[in-house]
Amino acid sequence: MDRSTEPTPSDAEQTHRSTDSSAGGRHQATAPARRRRLLALLVGLTVVVLVVDQATKYLAVTRLEPGEYVPVIGDFLGLSLVFNSGAAFSFAEGSTWIFTIAATVVTTVIIVVARRLGSLAWAIALGALLGGNLGNLADRLFREPGFGKGHVVDMINYNNWFVGNVADIAIVLSAIGIAVLTFRGLGVDGRRLAPAGPDAEATTDDEASSAVEPEGTGPDRDPTTDEEASTAVEPGDGATTADGSDRG
Repeated sequence: MDRSTEPTPSDAEQTHRSTDSSAGGRHQATAPARRRRLLALLVGLTVVVLVVDQATKYLAVTRLEPGEYVPVIGDFLGLSLVFNSGAAFSFAEGSTWIFTIAATVVTTVIIVVARRLGSLAWAIALGALLGGNLGNLADRLFREPGFGKGHVVDMINYNNWFVGNVADIAIVLSAIGIAVLTFRGLGVDGRRLAPAGPDAEATTDDEASSAVEPEGTGPDRDPTTDEEASTAVEPGDGATTADGSDRG
């Protein structure tokens, strides 16, 4: 074909391509900035939870006596000073070292996962979880009876069922939030996770086969296309070749 007859992209198409290219460049440029903002939110929320937790523990230690109960909402909710060697809400007392190691591992995992952060909801959930985890970990590391074996200060009494603190509340709420986000299929990076199962695999296979199989092939191909192609490639009896000789 003569190159002079080849179609050239219109001004509208060129403008559209230029717009798409510049939009993609802006997206790539703003992605790191968005991640930095989300990380700043995570760190800020972590600090807020940690400070509030430690402040309330300080007030409880300095103003409450062990065994004393100060009602807030009757017998349903009140304040009681408890030194807990177990997990959240005074569960599994006597396993301090195990929970110290577990809290250290959780902190490390959150820091690693936060490098892929791309979701506002995940930033809030991980920030609250990290703040609560560090609040109780600080008690285990630096309070009596010794490093790594310190007892966590609890002061919120729930109808005498169990006693907790601000860090415990942050941990439980963040755990619920993470469960909801996971159930909804929202990844830490902000992307929707692909559904798993046989149906999803079948869809993927169909898409792959349709992408590989060229147009005009397969069981639905028009038979007349084959006949026309055969006629065009192989001249019949009496046809004239390019040199003018009769093939018949």
